Amino acid sequence: MKLDGKVAIVTGAGRNVGEGIAHLFAEEGASVAVVDWLEERAQAVASAINAERDGAALAVTADVTSSADAERMVADVVARWGRVDVLVNNVGVVDRTNVLELPEAEWDRVTGVSLKSVFLVTKYAAKQMVAQGDGGRIVNIASTSGHRGRENATAYPAAKGGVLNLTRALAVQLAPYAIRVNSITPNRVETIAEPGAPDRNRGPVDNLIGRPCMPRDVALATVFLASADADFITGIDLPVDGGVLAR
Repeated sequence: MKLDGKVAIVTGAGRNVGEGIAHLFAEEGASVAVVDWLEERAQAVASAINAERDGAALAVTADVTSSADAERMVADVVARWGRVDVLVNNVGVVDRTNVLELPEAEWDRVTGVSLKSVFLVTKYAAKQMVAQGDGGRIVNIASTSGHRGRENATAYPAAKGGVLNLTRALAVQLAPYAIRVNSITPNRVETIAEPGAPDRNRGPVDNLIGRPCMPRDVALATVFLASADADFITGIDLPVDGGVLAR
């Protein structure tokens, strides 16, 4: 198993991509903190993992846009398992508005969840990794929206562009501590929308592979970057986009 004995934190793990990553991490031998702002979602995923591998998952409720919550969340994981080896900054939300119509509050919400959370959770998880003294792995989930402009979104492309360059900055800063930091760029992952909300990620496939990106596609790439297989890789972005950015 690629992550045997490792302790991992996955934010936004209550559904979709984060849920898929948490499940695959557990399959690969990791103990996984399932972090979500909704307790029932975090608990449902953790319970499903524990049904397959008892004690492998811990549900943690946290608002990762809050410094106090992010610090407490990392402390909860350390209290349970004694360490943190892998962090996956997955949580994100999207806006669907151009700059002429986007309210300031929506800008703050989207950039807070999609970018600020990466800064805050990394800060506290990396401090723990540094204190342990034996390195770690951080994987940030970006998006093709961070590589190009969009007509129907403003804050999300800005946030994901920030995630891409923050990843590079973190890789430089944390390299002396043997902490590898990389990102993954998916495109239009087939997900389950919130109840009553349209799922805009379902529709015609426009990538080169000819099928939708699935949560497991992203999870497999995340396991690779979190494992010893990627020991000589840091500061890069791995597209898992079916070739969308190749056009």
